[in-house]
Amino acid sequence: MIDVRVPDEQEGTKAVVRAWLRRVGDLVFENEPLVELETDKVTQEVPSPAAGVLTEILLDTDDEAEPGALLAKIDPAGEAASSPAKAGAQGAASAAPVGAPGPRPSPGNGETRLSPSVRRALLQHNIDPSRIDGTGRNGRITRDDVDRAVASATISSGKPASGPSSQFSARDIPHDRMRLKIAENMVRAVSEAPHVTALFEADFSAIAAHKAAMAAKGVRLSYTAYLIKASAEAMAVAPAINGRWEEDRIAVAPRINVGIGTALGEKGLVVPVVKDAGALSLEEIGRKLDDLTARARSGDLAAADVSGGSFTISNHGVSGSLLASPIILHAGQAAILGVGKLEKRVVVREVNGQDAILVRPMAYVTLTIDHRVVDGHQTNAWLTRFVEVLENWPAA
Repeated sequence: MIDVRVPDEQEGTKAVVRAWLRRVGDLVFENEPLVELETDKVTQEVPSPAAGVLTEILLDTDDEAEPGALLAKIDPAGEAASSPAKAGAQGAASAAPVGAPGPRPSPGNGETRLSPSVRRALLQHNIDPSRIDGTGRNGRITRDDVDRAVASATISSGKPASGPSSQFSARDIPHDRMRLKIAENMVRAVSEAPHVTALFEADFSAIAAHKAAMAAKGVRLSYTAYLIKASAEAMAVAPAINGRWEEDRIAVAPRINVGIGTALGEKGLVVPVVKDAGALSLEEIGRKLDDLTARARSGDLAAADVSGGSFTISNHGVSGSLLASPIILHAGQAAILGVGKLEKRVVVREVNGQDAILVRPMAYVTLTIDHRVVDGHQTNAWLTRFVEVLENWPAA
């Protein structure tokens, strides 16, 4: 027998089995998706490690899946079940609910197989699968597709999308697993780490000028790329900012892996990570950031893309806020940078030895820290250096 196990790259978050894509008794091929796992960050498919027959499912839908846990077993010499009854007899986890819809009609060559989780949801909410456009591989309907259909029907009609047992009103939004996991992590972070926030203000004139000059040369960079680079530079004056609390020590990460909070609308947010930012040029950071952001919004992030972060940036100003405090720490990290809305403000500067009133592009920047790891003087030293790097960015 060949074991199918939960991937190790979970970064301490709890994964759950969202849906099995094959049943006990099914013939599977090497690298074919077998099961969907979901954390608070991503939904990932676990592929089959070999060709054969799925003989046993150890973790059913909604079970917690710890890194390395045994999910299923595959017999590389087995024969596929000849009937649904034979498949059902080989494992209770494979059984579909009585009356569950079968494969959905498809005019093309899209995937028609429905996972048990999807079948249950379609039956519960009385939804015709042929009316849903699947976003999974080969057009397969995923549980997310069903959840969106339920929410859309509820909001547009002002009535519950499911049967009479539903408690949803026209304004209710049902929790999905990602929202529940985000909530769980936020509560744990606040309860475990004493949060303290320091506030500085930064002049973005030099950054704006450099960004415009680079654009004129055909290199388009976001402000976030500059924030990542400046953050990496500032780590030199307070290395513990790039660390975490351990019971017996403060562990400082050997590389600066910067996570970027990326909003996914009603689905919450994910935090893709730019790895080893301290060793990258501004242009390299920009390219990696563009790729990660695009894949985050299209749902194509892998577990490795959201793991290993040692520091996080929340550029909340892109949605209009001037200040957010405290910004809740990411689990296992000592600090998170918040950057507010960039706007023109009147400031006083010394010009030729005289005070002058000028208009400059300004933004509030905050550093929220785990006070077990970092003290006030380290926090302020880091922010001082961060602002200094931004305000003295060399001309392009």
